[in-house]
Amino acid sequence: MSEPVSPVRRSRLTRFTAAFVVLLALVGYVVVQHVSDGSPPGCVVRAGSGGGPRYELQPEMAANAATISAVGTTRGLPERAVTIALATALQESALRNIEHGDRDSLGLFQQRPSKGWGTPKQILDPVYSAGKFYEHLVQVPGYSRLPLTVAAQRVQRSGFPQAYAKHEPDAALLAAALTGRAGATLNCVGSDGAAEAGDPARVRSELVRAFGPKVLPAVSGGPGRTAAPGVREISVPVPAAGGADKGAAARRGWELAHWAVARADGLRIEEIAYGGRVWSAARADEGWRAEDRSGPSASSASSGQSSGVRLRVAR
Repeated sequence: MSEPVSPVRRSRLTRFTAAFVVLLALVGYVVVQHVSDGSPPGCVVRAGSGGGPRYELQPEMAANAATISAVGTTRGLPERAVTIALATALQESALRNIEHGDRDSLGLFQQRPSKGWGTPKQILDPVYSAGKFYEHLVQVPGYSRLPLTVAAQRVQRSGFPQAYAKHEPDAALLAAALTGRAGATLNCVGSDGAAEAGDPARVRSELVRAFGPKVLPAVSGGPGRTAAPGVREISVPVPAAGGADKGAAARRGWELAHWAVARADGLRIEEIAYGGRVWSAARADEGWRAEDRSGPSASSASSGQSSGVRLRVAR
């Protein structure tokens, strides 16, 4: 006759069984996520076309990074400033516009209303919060020559002053792409864009918020820059330039194109074309492809630059 199981042993067995069931459920969830038909939304930025460094991030993070970069370049600040800002936001919020933090800290940079950074509503606006960060950064003497963690700390006054340094490689990759220096290096695979239609007026509004009113030409409809009903394409001009200015023009074009890729999921942008390359939401797994000059998406200009960056929102 077997010995009866003691209450202590029975309790241990019950806890072990429960823990094992939880573990199995977790493993099952992970497996389902990896073998499901659709991959989770995600973005990747690469150092170039080869097998160099890469950094993966979620669309929400990429969208916020694109805003931070656009605000910096629109203020005429160098790529180094953008790198510092991105590394700071990676440390403070993981590039997420969070509504909580230490004490009353909020937003991408965990700025505090009680310390004069603005109202909670202002701080939770990525355009505003990025602008406030740059406003303080440029007051740091020689910030572009300082170690990144020193420059960031002089703005943030963090309790962990060395924490920013670990984000510098990823921030530098992002900054190179989002400022346009490294073309065709950012790709995002979003959610099913066909489920919702895009709004050209909203895309135009977000462009103006990030890059300022000069980013788009004036159109019929006044300051709101509204497009004619039914028009799904938006052409963002890139200054035509040759010689020494050719590189600057291409950089501007890729800055705008990468901003659009980073915002494509939220703004329902289904296609972006620039410089003889095209990105489309439906074929995002292929990244930036050579543009088919004979197809309906062909640019009017052979270089793809005189007509600027072309965006098309989902129908």
